[in-house]
Amino acid sequence: MVVDPRDVIALEKTREYKGLYHVLGGVISPMDGIGPEQLNIQALVQRVAGDKTKEVIMAISHSIEGETTTLYIGQLLKPFTKVTRIAFGLPMGGDLEYADEVTLTRALEGRREID
Repeated sequence: MVVDPRDVIALEKTREYKGLYHVLGGVISPMDGIGPEQLNIQALVQRVAGDKTKEVIMAISHSIEGETTTLYIGQLLKPFTKVTRIAFGLPMGGDLEYADEVTLTRALEGRREID
């Protein structure tokens, strides 16, 4: 799961991930008036609940808004599947689209389950 279509391109460049993508269209940001209902979250929950998804990898930048979004969606998906997030190989507040392939590869390899 990624925030923006450009994040898909960045992850595809690593050639490490062989699954499906889900684009949220943003992150939860109350300061900007963006709540969960403005994002593509319900479609993700329905997709995961209806499929036999083995794992959802959350590839969201490590900003405050990204953390909020990750925790919120993680709690929604945990009853249906394993939920992990990419490792902290990306700098705090950094965007996926600007990360190099090596950094993204290490972030994918070091992902961990969300508690």
